[in-house]
Amino acid sequence: MNIQFIETGQVLTIKLKGELDHHSADEARVMIDEKIKNERYNKLVIDLKGLDFIDSSGIGFVIGRYKVIRKRNGVIEIVNAGKKVRKILDMSGIGKIIKIK
Repeated sequence: MNIQFIETGQVLTIKLKGELDHHSADEARVMIDEKIKNERYNKLVIDLKGLDFIDSSGIGFVIGRYKVIRKRNGVIEIVNAGKKVRKILDMSGIGKIIKIK
């Protein structure tokens, strides 16, 4: 899992590359939560363009970041999900709480 952070004012974009699964979700969670904790972002954008695979641990990761950013009255959105990843996101129902572009 490769994670890239792009900061634009109060917006943090997280670009994920590789697989977001039970092997990588915890590591990604720690890195991202540390970044969020130390800054005052009001919007979190999760860019999945480089993501090849996501499983239930990955879905849990996304929902967890949703809860963290919502506690700060912020918003979160998911962008650039490929067909396979988008299918899993749609099946999970995550689009009912997080905007997917």
